[in-house]
Amino acid sequence: MKNILTISENAAYQIKKIIGQSKDKCIGVKVGVDKTGCSGYAYTMDYVFGEIGSYDVVEEKGVKVFIEPSASMFLIGSEMDYKTDKMASRFVFNNPNEKSTCGCGESFTV
Repeated sequence: MKNILTISENAAYQIKKIIGQSKDKCIGVKVGVDKTGCSGYAYTMDYVFGEIGSYDVVEEKGVKVFIEPSASMFLIGSEMDYKTDKMASRFVFNNPNEKSTCGCGESFTV
């Protein structure tokens, strides 16, 4: 089965860096989608410190990304990337399911 989400080299590098700096035994990151923002939905991320059941797990490029079950349908075919520009450094999701995003880029519509 094809992964719900692919992970770019930049994102994998940043996840490894974050995990390495964690004071607790972090095993990966968790990605979700919350109903919020001016366009309707926003991506969420958090640390994962122990195995969590019923999550889809993408294991790629030496990292684990746990996907909340309610977010899977929003993320199918997406790429998780990490971008740095003059204003910010952040994880971004190149998501073919997005129909539009808000002006600030923090939320999206499907």
